[in-house]
Amino acid sequence: MRKILAYPLSIIYYLFFGLTLVVFHPIQWFCFNVFGYKAHKTSVDLLQFCLMRCVNLLFTSQKLINPYKLDNSHPVIIVSNHQSMADIPPLMWYFRKHHVKFVSKKELGKGLPSVSYNLRHGGSALIDRKNPRQAIVAIRKFADYIESTNRAAVIFPEGTRSRDGKPKPFQTKGLETLIKYIPSAVIIPVTINNSWKNLRYGKFPLGIGNNITFTAHKPVKASDFEDTKALLTHIETTIKNSIKI
Repeated sequence: MRKILAYPLSIIYYLFFGLTLVVFHPIQWFCFNVFGYKAHKTSVDLLQFCLMRCVNLLFTSQKLINPYKLDNSHPVIIVSNHQSMADIPPLMWYFRKHHVKFVSKKELGKGLPSVSYNLRHGGSALIDRKNPRQAIVAIRKFADYIESTNRAAVIFPEGTRSRDGKPKPFQTKGLETLIKYIPSAVIIPVTINNSWKNLRYGKFPLGIGNNITFTAHKPVKASDFEDTKALLTHIETTIKNSIKI
């Protein structure tokens, strides 16, 4: 019965999701080219809010659990596990005061209304996963940008999303580069739970009635640890220990 109900709800979701992306694409273009970064940032925030409401059409809820306060006086690195594309809008919305930017694969930089435009013009890094040298150079340039602007970088060390909620081994090279070149960063480990259930049947129908949670753990700094290896171990352990399968 649940899967049967998922079919019409998925159709409704995709209609509103696609319409949202199409509508916000020219809005982003206008804001960026006429009024500049601040207006573009506002349009992107509103886009994320609307995309989150689209997920609610699947009777799915999204919640941030964050008992820690953080100001804007330092750059931020948000490190998270990755379960579905539904991870993106809440991270951008919940941490919007930090001006969230992503390390993303270059394929997402074209072809997707609103999404591709924001990745290209909003300050994110597009990397070629088949070209490690290009990826490291792009991440280093991205890190310099985050360090100089006190904004937030989001990175998913697993590389690709988990299709069943079980965490994949962390590929830490990109994260190490961010830590090295954003020395003043506050690092926030984040655990995402149940997002993968949106795709439990595949892309159609979508999973319905899920409770997706984003748990922000205690912020840390590189200076709190003896070396980078200890920091990376702490981050990975903290995130994975809170994943519920």
